[in-house]
Amino acid sequence: MAKTDTLNIRIEPKLKKEVEATLNDLGMNIADAVTIFLKQVVMTESIPFAIKKPKLNEETIKAIRDAENGMNLSKGYTDLDEMWKDIEKED
Repeated sequence: MAKTDTLNIRIEPKLKKEVEATLNDLGMNIADAVTIFLKQVVMTESIPFAIKKPKLNEETIKAIRDAENGMNLSKGYTDLDEMWKDIEKED
């Protein structure tokens, strides 16, 4: 069947790059993946995968918010002994 229609969508550039890299590893491009998805929608008469809200604990939610607000809570080290002392304190 000849492909004659065009579908234009807007996505974040970073997401597009990540998707292209993954699909390239699978031997396909975005158009191939979208075609497969749309065929599955028709065949199953539904979204062909579960759509779920991820369940995140409070610590993860706080870390996400901190990252979004530009807070870097990690500590950098120039001394390995200091790093190991801190790691051992956490145990």
